[in-house]
Formats: sequence, C-alpha cells, structure tokens
Amino acid sequence: MQAIKHLKRVVTDWFLCGMFLATFLAWLFPRFGAAGGGMHAEYVINIGVFVVFFLHGINLSGEQIRHGLKNVRLHLMVQVFTFVVFPLLWLLGKAVFGTQIPALLMLGFLYLCALPSTISSSVALTGSAGGNVPAAILNASLSSVLGIFITPWLCSLVVGSGSDGIDLGATLLDLCGLLLAPLLLGQALRPWLGRFFARYKRYTSVMDKLVILLLVYAAFCNSMMSGMWQQQGLSVLVSAFVGSAVILALVLWLTTRTARALKFSRPDEIAAVFCASKKSLAAGAPMAALIFGAHPGLGLILLPIMIYHPLQLIVCSIMAESYSSQRDSASDDSRLVSAR
Repeated sequence: MQAIKHLKRVVTDWFLCGMFLATFLAWLFPRFGAAGGGMHAEYVINIGVFVVFFLHGINLSGEQIRHGLKNVRLHLMVQVFTFVVFPLLWLLGKAVFGTQIPALLMLGFLYLCALPSTISSSVALTGSAGGNVPAAILNASLSSVLGIFITPWLCSLVVGSGSDGIDLGATLLDLCGLLLAPLLLGQALRPWLGRFFARYKRYTSVMDKLVILLLVYAAFCNSMMSGMWQQQGLSVLVSAFVGSAVILALVLWLTTRTARALKFSRPDEIAAVFCASKKSLAAGAPMAALIFGAHPGLGLILLPIMIYHPLQLIVCSIMAESYSSQRDSASDDSRLVSAR
C-alpha cells in the first residue's frame, strides 16, 4: 500500500510529468529548441542556470552547515560513496556489460555516477525519517560544490580531454562562472536578501524546476535533430531503467551496511544512506549542458539520471516512512517500559 501511495505521488508530480512532456515536445518541435533554433537555448539556459544557482546560494543556511561539521566519519563516508564508490560501480558495470550497452548510454551511466548528491530531497527525507538534518545539509551542500570540480574531471578521465574530448580547463572555468560564482554571490547576499527569498521559496523552487525542464527539452531537441533516436530502439530505454535500478539498489544496500559497520547512530545512519545514495538532476542537467555542450547525444547521456531521479524519490520515500515507523515504535516501547 505504501509503495502504491508513493507511486501515485510521483505520477501526479508536475515536474516529473513535465520531463515526459519536454521529451514529447522535443519530438514534435525539435528545431525550435535545438542549438541555433528559435528558443535561443544557448542564451536562455545560461541565464536560467545562473539565476537558479544564485537562489541556491541565497537559500543555503551557513548556520545549519556549521551545526553539521562535527561528525567527520559521516562526512567522509558520504563523499567517498558519492565520488568514489559510484564510479567504481560504473567501472564494474562497464567491464561486465560494456560491449552490450551503447557507448553513449554507458557515458550516461558514467555521468550519473559522477554527479553530486541532491540537497532538497536528501534533507527533506532525512528530516521526515528522524535523521541528522544538520549533517544532511552539510553533506549535500558540500557535495554540490565539490561536484563542480570533480564531476567534469571524472568524465574527462574516460572521455579524454582536449580537442577530441572534454576541454577540462575551459569546462571548469564555465562551471565556476555559471554555477560557483552565482552560488557564492547568493551566499554573500543572504544576510540581506535571505528572509525576502524565504517568503517566496515556493516560487523559486518552481523556477529551478522550469530551468531543468528547458535543459531536458533542449538536450532532446539536439538529439532529435541529429537523428540519434531513430537509430536507437526500445532496448536503450530498458537498459537505462534496469541499469539505474540496479545501481540504486546496490548503493542503498552498501550505504546501509557501511553505516552499520561504522556503528553510526540511527540518525547518522539515515543521513548517510539518504545523502550518499542520491544523485542530483538539478545540478546534473545544467552541468551536462556545459560539459558536453550541444552534443547530439546529450539526450541519451541524460537518460540515466532522468530515470534515477524518480526511482530514488519513490524508494527513499518508502524507506523514510519505514525509518519513521521504527522510531515511533521504539519510542512507544520505551514509554511502556517506563510506565511499568
């Protein structure tokens, strides 16, 4: 019943429905959103990404981050899983299935594994499950900043750098200018503008998601114009779904076992599992546009994270309720014992 309830919530989520609509519109009107098209995506998206990361900086609470600084083992575990264990799982998958999966989809799985953690859903799920919220805020925020540098570097290790691959130096400069600079600017202006934007957080969240949908639309428009999707069959979608599901299941199992082996408290375990298993579509879509540019295969590269995103929301929401019910049951038992 819980699984059905969460599935209904995801199906009726306007943002997830918007991703399907964006891909459908790209199929109908590919020329409008492609590079050089009437939407002028190369300019509109850059402005949108700058504004979104400025708002992220405004909404980032330095005080809450400072509260989460104490547990070094927890922070190390989350960052190691995010930027080391995930890529190692990709290497294992490539060694076993590399010859059976299209090269661009394999690159998409690499990109998924190289991405930073999410901020909003990691913190929200940690809070609803009774986890260590300050630690979740710190780790998700730290991961987002580190990802600006580590994600393109990890991709360049496989794709290569220079004229035939990713120009790492130019990419890092672009990422710093369009992601890090507005983030730091927003953080610097937070003391004066933080309360004002907090009042309208619902609307800034909508803007964030609309920019992602524009990026998805533009990426699929370029792919449609190149004729790439005509060359791919249904097997690509099946491979992307199965691969994303397997990665999520493996990481959730590994993070839970690792947190318990390290003897984390239950609140720390919850924060570790939810932060270390998440991957950010909010950061992934803008970064992909900067790392891969107007690559005709960008739609296929983004496909794994587009599937992983709703999967992690469904599964982790169910886990959050399970953690919460266990906590409530334990507190009821303790009250009964004390009453005796």
